Amino acid sequence: MKVGDVMTPVVDVVAPGDTLRTAARLMAQLDFAALPVGEDNRLVGIITSRDIAVRVAAEGRDPETITVRQAMSTDILYCFEDESAKDLSEKMKDWWVRRLPVVGRDKRLRGFVSLCELAPEESNQADLGKRAIV
Repeated sequence: MKVGDVMTPVVDVVAPGDTLRTAARLMAQLDFAALPVGEDNRLVGIITSRDIAVRVAAEGRDPETITVRQAMSTDILYCFEDESAKDLSEKMKDWWVRRLPVVGRDKRLRGFVSLCELAPEESNQADLGKRAIV
């Protein structure tokens, strides 16, 4: 089985030029702790609630003036849709992540996959808590 067979297609992405307030509102609406950042249908980063807290709350700045690009992480883990689900399950355990963005070989964002989608029998649902990308 391939990752693309079990992934959840992505529909909610923020753009690098969006404000942190826009990203925070979408995170709250979706109950996600992080969102993919896309530009021209390509994954260019990840913005997390921690990124927002550090850039806004901790520094006392206005979330309407800081862009996602200014706060996002560009060094991100991801997987390919044609990877083996079993192999990726092992990688995710080694990397200590529960959720990853899925891209095509063209690096276009296709969706997200969680450890419980890859290996439901090995996942402890009670331990997953809120939905989060990483």
